[in-house]
Amino acid sequence: MPEKKVRVRFAPSPTGGLHLGGVRTVLYNYLFARNMGGDFVLRIEDTDQNRFVEGAEQYILDCLRWCGLEPDESPVSGGPFGPYRQSERKSMYRPYAEQLVSQGQAYYAFDTPEELEAMRTRFKSDQNPSPQYDAKARSRMRNSLTLSDTETRALLSQGTPHVIRIKMPEQETVRFTDMVRGEVSFDTGTVDDKVLLKGDGMPTYHLAVVVDDYLMKITHAFRGEEWLPSAPVHVLLWKYLGWENDMPQWAHLPLILKPDGHGKLSKRDGDRLGFPVFAMNWTDPRTGEQTEGFRERGFLPQAFINMLALLGWNDGSGQEIFTIEELVSRFSMERVHKGGARFDFEKAKWFNHEWIKKLHAEELLPYVRKAFADKGIPATDAGLMRIIPMVKDRCTLLGDFTEQAGFFFIAPAGYDLAAVQPKWSEGKKSFFEEWVTALAGLEPWEAPVLETSFKEAAERAGIKTGELLLPLRIMLVGGKFGPPVFEIAAIIGREETIHRIRKALQAF
Repeated sequence: MPEKKVRVRFAPSPTGGLHLGGVRTVLYNYLFARNMGGDFVLRIEDTDQNRFVEGAEQYILDCLRWCGLEPDESPVSGGPFGPYRQSERKSMYRPYAEQLVSQGQAYYAFDTPEELEAMRTRFKSDQNPSPQYDAKARSRMRNSLTLSDTETRALLSQGTPHVIRIKMPEQETVRFTDMVRGEVSFDTGTVDDKVLLKGDGMPTYHLAVVVDDYLMKITHAFRGEEWLPSAPVHVLLWKYLGWENDMPQWAHLPLILKPDGHGKLSKRDGDRLGFPVFAMNWTDPRTGEQTEGFRERGFLPQAFINMLALLGWNDGSGQEIFTIEELVSRFSMERVHKGGARFDFEKAKWFNHEWIKKLHAEELLPYVRKAFADKGIPATDAGLMRIIPMVKDRCTLLGDFTEQAGFFFIAPAGYDLAAVQPKWSEGKKSFFEEWVTALAGLEPWEAPVLETSFKEAAERAGIKTGELLLPLRIMLVGGKFGPPVFEIAAIIGREETIHRIRKALQAF
């Protein structure tokens, strides 16, 4: 019998920004699918209408596009197993929930919110501070297990609000093999009777994920380890619906931890410590709250993906810089760590710096062009192509290009006078006044010619060249940074060089 084609899916809820952990789940799905010659599916799990946020789905699509992790099937691109939004699949789920009821593996529950709250109060104790709707509770609640068939049918015919809950067995052990964690087992008596179908007819995650994975022929399901407690419910649903042989292989991925290693990394940690935890900027339309993303902070998508891949996986070689092609060819679930991966923002910036150094000027041009445009600095593509190779090794984030090279296109607004004035003298001032006059007729206007002219003039003035180079740099740039100073002068041109020196002399 031929092996099934590998099919994986990322199934986010459109409730807000895309956290690092979510993007890493996408990445591992994508790498695995590409490595195995399979399909990568994006499915939007929007069954919880109370948490639905306008614009969140488009944000997710934009994030994946920026990361270069385009799905083969999605709500936008379509595919043979659509629709790919659960809200558009609503009519598919009830028959499966009703099948479970008829088999005695699920039941109708008619409890009102007030009755549920009363149950939680009644069963609350020091040993059980958060009572659940479980085997003990269901026998005292208003559901089709405690009501007669006649009463149940009457309530249903009257349109009484209800949900359908799975009936968890009391003394069973559920086992499955996790691709990361190996053999995993659960005592069903510790799991509550999860709602499968809500009062509005929408499925919960538990029912929808199983039905959709089956109908979409998903072969492998990767998700965060926080979903591990839900696994016994899902295993039983696959079994109860008669699909046990089609159940995907699961992998529960390790958490991304705070920099101190204690607990899951959260948006709050990013706000507190000053780094992004979302892929891209997200503005919550409900509150107006804005959250910065890695893209806006100045990260290249290649560096972001490279960094994420190594947050929980390595190929054992010690290599750290990977192209997406290398990641695809080397990725395997066997090398995914069981333990959580500590996030280090300084290391993340190191990845970005290495990628900026690695890419050619034409590859960096679109990003650098945008960085200059965002700062309102008028820069031509030809000019940027000339200066990118000169400054890229000094840049950690894309925004650094404007700091390291903005002066090529606009004159400095101020000067680091503290670096010049302690050793400034009338003799040095006279030197620059004479040299700037000589520049008007200097030919050709090239860095080596400028340097020779400068050194000869310094020798005539009896001043060491080294004492004059820093003032010249600050005249042209504004501070103690930038490429070789005569290359700067050669690029900004004769007129601009003369103008900047004369203007700076008035301030010194």
